Amino acid sequence: MQEKHHRISIIDFITTDHKTIYVKLVGFDAELGSNFEEEVRFLDGMPYGDLIHPERSPLSDSCREYVRDYLIGMYNKGEFE
Repeated sequence: MQEKHHRISIIDFITTDHKTIYVKLVGFDAELGSNFEEEVRFLDGMPYGDLIHPERSPLSDSCREYVRDYLIGMYNKGEFE
C-alpha cells in the first residue's frame, strides 16, 4: 500500500499597495483524503486565513501545520516578492 502525503501548489499571488500579500493555493489533505483551494494572506510576514486557523480550518491538524510551515518557508525565501 502506497502512503499518501499532503500536497500544495501555489496558483498565484499578488502584493497590494499596503504590503499585504495574497496567496492562492490548491492542495490535498492526505489525512482527510480531500482536495482544497483557498487563499491565505501575509501581513508583516505572518500568514492569516481560515485555512490555517487552528479553530476554523477545514484541514486536518497535520495538513494545516504543513501548509502553514510551507507558506512561511516560501515567504522567508522571498518567493512572494
